[in-house]
Amino acid sequence: MTPGNNGASTPEDDDPFGYLYADGQANGAQPPSGGYGYPNSVNRVRPVGTRQYGAPQGQAAPPQQGAYGQPQGAYGQPNAHYAAPETFPGGGGPGAPQQPSGRGGGGGRRGPNTKGLLIGAVAVVAAVVVGIVVAMTSSGTDDDKSGDEAGGGTTPTQSQSTEPSPSASDDDAEKEVDLPSADAKAMRLGGPASLASDVEGAESDGGVYVANLNQPGASVTWTVNGIPEDGLYTLFTTYSAAGEDQSMTLTVNGKEFGSKLNLGNFAQAKDGDFAKGWTKTYAWPTLNKGTNTITLSCTDGDKCDVLLDQFSLKKGQVKN
Repeated sequence: MTPGNNGASTPEDDDPFGYLYADGQANGAQPPSGGYGYPNSVNRVRPVGTRQYGAPQGQAAPPQQGAYGQPQGAYGQPNAHYAAPETFPGGGGPGAPQQPSGRGGGGGRRGPNTKGLLIGAVAVVAAVVVGIVVAMTSSGTDDDKSGDEAGGGTTPTQSQSTEPSPSASDDDAEKEVDLPSADAKAMRLGGPASLASDVEGAESDGGVYVANLNQPGASVTWTVNGIPEDGLYTLFTTYSAAGEDQSMTLTVNGKEFGSKLNLGNFAQAKDGDFAKGWTKTYAWPTLNKGTNTITLSCTDGDKCDVLLDQFSLKKGQVKN
């Protein structure tokens, strides 16, 4: 063996990567030619895409199936499984065809469930908003309570005023004040007028009433005390009339009332049947606060054939 000659197996041949370097290529280093699994072959590094997997030793690897059932390139040719992602169908490279996203042919995966994600996000936002509103409401309620307990430092409102205001009960009490009334015995009689109790049905004490009012000059006068204030009042007169309607002159505080007091036969009693003729009429005079005089008299032109039972008052203009 001559110096510098190491025999058939030179160092560059022993270096499995020699063919990758410039000096190794200059010395004649060649890529390995044996297939994986052949006798005396060296398991050397191969360019990306040239190695075959899955074939048993001593046998050539069967051709790989490409997308949609197409065979891969021959041994030594670039393997599609090791190609750049953009070269795959649907890989996203420029001009690459898009894979169908449905469940049909091609077996592609479905895209992300964006609708479900959107619904979930909306639900989270709604829950946060509800929580904030509840927190703000609770805080405002606590603040109001603390303000009330401490007096709040606010200006008193009408409902907080310390001055007493008229209540409904006070008004009702004033309205419910009993105004004066007078039986026949309490009236001052004038002319031929007189008291009687022959006819039943009078409401005055003892059934006493005023009779003989059907002659000119006959009268009854009621002096009223305790009128609470000036204003309109309703004067009720209880009487009995039978047969024709009657009317008499009403005088209030010395002034003749605007019209005759109507004493109609509202009970529809037959002529002379005074026991069945008891009824009531009214007028609306203006009275003064304190004492007033009310006179019912028979004057020329009046029809005075009645029996007078009572006088009574109510505040305002009412009819019963």
